[in-house]
Amino acid sequence: MAASKNKIVKQAYYWILLGIVFIGVILVNLISSYVNKKFDLTDDQRHSLSESTINFLEKADSSFNGPVYIEIYLDGKLPAELKRFRNMVEDRLEEFKDIAGDRIEYKFTNPEEGKKADAEERKRLLFNEGRGVLPMFVEYKEEGQESQLILWPGAVIRYSGSSGTRELVVQLLPGTKTGRPYQLEQLPQVVQGGMRNLEYNLMNGLRRITREKTPRVGFLQGHGELNFGASFRARSVIGADYSVQNVNIEGQIEALDQFDGLVIARPTQRMSDEDLYVIDQFVMRGGRLMCFVDALEIREDSLSKYKQTHTVRIETGLNELLYDYGVNIMDNYVLDEKCGQKPLSLERKSRIPWFYHVLATATDHPVSKNLEPVSLKYTSELKLTKTKQNNQFVTTPILTSSTNSTTTGSTPLVTYAIPLNYLDPDNLRKRPKLAIPQDLESNKKVLAAVSEGKFTSYFKTRLPPDFKNQKALKYKDFSTKNGKVFVVGNSRMITNSYDSLLNKSGTDMMYRPKQGPNELEKDWEMMQMGVNHLFGNQDFFMNLVDFMMGDNSVLALRSRQIEIHAIDKAKVTDNAGFYKATNIGIPILLILALAIAMFLIRRRKYA
Repeated sequence: MAASKNKIVKQAYYWILLGIVFIGVILVNLISSYVNKKFDLTDDQRHSLSESTINFLEKADSSFNGPVYIEIYLDGKLPAELKRFRNMVEDRLEEFKDIAGDRIEYKFTNPEEGKKADAEERKRLLFNEGRGVLPMFVEYKEEGQESQLILWPGAVIRYSGSSGTRELVVQLLPGTKTGRPYQLEQLPQVVQGGMRNLEYNLMNGLRRITREKTPRVGFLQGHGELNFGASFRARSVIGADYSVQNVNIEGQIEALDQFDGLVIARPTQRMSDEDLYVIDQFVMRGGRLMCFVDALEIREDSLSKYKQTHTVRIETGLNELLYDYGVNIMDNYVLDEKCGQKPLSLERKSRIPWFYHVLATATDHPVSKNLEPVSLKYTSELKLTKTKQNNQFVTTPILTSSTNSTTTGSTPLVTYAIPLNYLDPDNLRKRPKLAIPQDLESNKKVLAAVSEGKFTSYFKTRLPPDFKNQKALKYKDFSTKNGKVFVVGNSRMITNSYDSLLNKSGTDMMYRPKQGPNELEKDWEMMQMGVNHLFGNQDFFMNLVDFMMGDNSVLALRSRQIEIHAIDKAKVTDNAGFYKATNIGIPILLILALAIAMFLIRRRKYA
């Protein structure tokens, strides 16, 4: 009787235990379906959202005037690498929803679904004559035959804001031209690039489509500045996020009132006091001033012909204004060991290190952090002036030279013989001695800097009292809002070559960059010598404008460095047996060990 009772109690115990485990499993699954929690153990936190993204999404309830719908056209039959990328996109969007709630909705669509005519119409609308999602063509072999897969690796974001419904296309992976498809083995590299930029691409799309007011950036004209054609690429890279227009002051007090930012790119003529006054008061009202100024003029055609040329000062009056904002542009050139190369002859077979072509060293500032070297040809040194009484601004270097650098004298002679001054003639491979010693941090020269805070007007002691008191002038002695002033002693960093031609009606000129590589990323002269060096000028300019205009929500993402390490194929081949044995043997050994342990426990319990 007692044995039977014990048996019933034991059975009840096991049934209760089984019920608890069953209920526990159900609860864990229910909780996990509502809570998206993970632990990122990578060094670079590649699987975690950045702080700027989290801050942006946490404000969605107040900053979004309506819901955002994201439709991703990356679904259906996909290669393994793209399937992995598709799942990563879904994970990111799920994290966005966890923070922003029902302000963000998304769905994946297969462009091929439905009837053939419907699918073709959908793809036509999606392509939108090259202005929509660009298709990706992938070639692969199946059963000995070559086949081609057409994918649409992009998304359409729709937003219903206060100004109506808007649409925006986000390209998540690069498209390909019809005649140049990707091979299947190229996909891992392409997908890795997409993974690096995924959070930035999604966040930049959300930022752009939910912004109710587009900031206005003016490119100053009227003093010999870069025209539309010469600054076409720089304008284009910020044109999607900002309203970019030319602006002429011409003595008009209100000329800059409607602008949030002002770019002054390579002025070559003296500015009038009236124009300088309008620029100064723009800064006093909290405007963002970006100056790309050449302190010296150099004739490169003379340099190429005679192997040397003199330089002359470019007097604009702008330097005196910038001095009061904390930056002084010197009329010299910086020479740096980290530099480009220059051909000695037209055949371009021999070359010299061209110390005048500085490859700038980045600081930890978010504008330059983690970028490719910024190309600065014939750049001048900046001296950061000390903060004066009543000024409340801080001046910070953004780009510097390396520790092995020096400067020329004022208005120097530029000559092909410059390497002879610093190279060892007996050993040309030896490191040049531009600075002695060569590794001191104090050797670095400031090449680009930003001043932030409140400034004192350049005209405070230069205007008569009765002139200041005229209400129409809206004069301010001091900044009423925090402003920003960026200065670099170089304009070539955002300059491109261009062709000009008449429009179809023959009444107006049209401009376009010359055919060839993007000059904000490649140097034509170096490419003709076979040196295919990638520069960070374009990314630097985009980062700079975002920073100056106060939009830092994507700045940290663009500067974020995620290292996706490639597999060492040679190591895998050499140790293939070990890896196979490890992957197959360890699970089998674990199962055997558990089986033996269970056997011993049962034998001990029931012996």
